[in-house]
Amino acid sequence: MKFGAICDDFTGASDLGLMLAEGGMSVVQFVGTPDAARPAGVGAGLVSLKSRSAPVAQAVQDSLEAYRWLRAQGCEQIMFKYCSTFDSTPEGNIGPVLDALIEESGTANPVIVCPAFPAAGRTVYQGHLFVGDRPLSETGMRHHPITPMTDSDIRRWLGRQSRRAVGHVTLAQLRGDPRAALLAEAHAGRQLVVCDAVEDDDLRALGRAAKGFPLISGGSGIALALPELFGDSKRPAARWQGLDGPAAVLSGSCSEATRRQISTHLERGAPAYKISVADLIAGRETPEAAAAWARAQHGLPLIYSSDDPEAVRYNQDRFGADVATEAVESFFRRLARQLVDAGVRRLIAAGGETSGAVIGALEIAELEVGPRIAAGVPALSVTGRDLVLALKSGNFGGPDFFAEAAKILAAKDGGGGD
Repeated sequence: MKFGAICDDFTGASDLGLMLAEGGMSVVQFVGTPDAARPAGVGAGLVSLKSRSAPVAQAVQDSLEAYRWLRAQGCEQIMFKYCSTFDSTPEGNIGPVLDALIEESGTANPVIVCPAFPAAGRTVYQGHLFVGDRPLSETGMRHHPITPMTDSDIRRWLGRQSRRAVGHVTLAQLRGDPRAALLAEAHAGRQLVVCDAVEDDDLRALGRAAKGFPLISGGSGIALALPELFGDSKRPAARWQGLDGPAAVLSGSCSEATRRQISTHLERGAPAYKISVADLIAGRETPEAAAAWARAQHGLPLIYSSDDPEAVRYNQDRFGADVATEAVESFFRRLARQLVDAGVRRLIAAGGETSGAVIGALEIAELEVGPRIAAGVPALSVTGRDLVLALKSGNFGGPDFFAEAAKILAAKDGGGGD
């Protein structure tokens, strides 16, 4: 294993896996840190954790465990992968995890910090993160129920989380001599270096500049240069074999993109079943009822708790954020098990927390990365089981994502991607 990644959620791991696989690397996504060594032949191993919203100490512990396992597999470079919207709070978890990984690695090299992913509209300029033409703090991410992003300045946001000084490589420096700029920041005592990037070529240049650095961090865009650096860019893509049979969509994401996708699904007249937090907590809504409804539908059934920011805030104020979140996640965990037990073979999950609930409930240990469904979202095959998945970060995908995902999950011989 040449390259390893510690991913702070499941959708982020599959996002990175798609980038590497499309570049020609052989990729396996692990759910949690494996107990045993991985057989030879894997170019990139991605350890997907549920650490993004975990308590800081737990996130650090889980990330260090993953790092040590990846080092034991022979990884030459290890990446800490977080979301392209830098999902975190002023307390963490990105800064504390990076601090711990730097200490564990013993590296004195600079550690790049770059969440940019231009293909999905995420760019970094003058140290600020943009989504399209808007600063991050002016998008729906400012209302995220778990990690509200209220500051677009990644340097300042990371500086609140980390014990280390935070540096910056500007776009002009990146397009000049980026390696020299990175090393200069580290020499000046600023080991965590936020890097501007507005185009894919900027990310390729950044990846090349970090060649030989044992630790890097960023969104999946950083991976654009890695297949060529690790010599795997000429490997032919594996043939995808999707599965026929029943499909279902589970959505807990409240992002703008996911709510547009739900609207498209409803406008098409496709079957949909909305659940409310109040009904879940009161026991008026159950996974058994939702599963029975889904089994009776023709077409692609959608079960969703997604709502607008005002409704989310109301439920959090009424019941408490932790109680509301756990009610929804518990519902989706139980529902996912019941649907798969009833014969669902194609399962689409919208939202990082929802995807994590599905993966945990189904006790999935390993995933193989298939073709692209949308930027940042591949089709996934569960190793050793007749089950295929699409795990979507809330902000990803076009308006018709659900139908497109169901089609590609059923495709044969690699067909169906864009």
